[in-house]
Amino acid sequence: MHTAYLVVTLIAIGIDGFSGVSALVHFAPILPPMQRAGVPLSWLTFPIGTLKTLGALGLVVGLWLPPIGLAAAAGLTIFFVCAVYTHVLANDISGQFAFAGFLLALNTATFALTLLAHPAVNS
Repeated sequence: MHTAYLVVTLIAIGIDGFSGVSALVHFAPILPPMQRAGVPLSWLTFPIGTLKTLGALGLVVGLWLPPIGLAAAAGLTIFFVCAVYTHVLANDISGQFAFAGFLLALNTATFALTLLAHPAVNS
């Protein structure tokens, strides 16, 4: 179980980190989908990019302090529930919507595997 936890968490760190930094630097390919979803471009720095990047950093810290990783995974899961909901409200069922759904599943799996790999966290 610990190997699955490490693999999924490391993948989540990489993808969430890239996604967060992409938002912080206003990476050109993400701008049109965000506009279609009705997200103000000013939100890319804060809260979107900041929260994703801090969530990825929390997952890194969680490799040594599992309660921090659990909190980070929970926060990222909630973030991506909101992201999927935003795309649905805007009727924007695009690649960005699918990517948000994938990150929702990935961070949910990270949360669950953290609980399973570190039983002392949930006691």
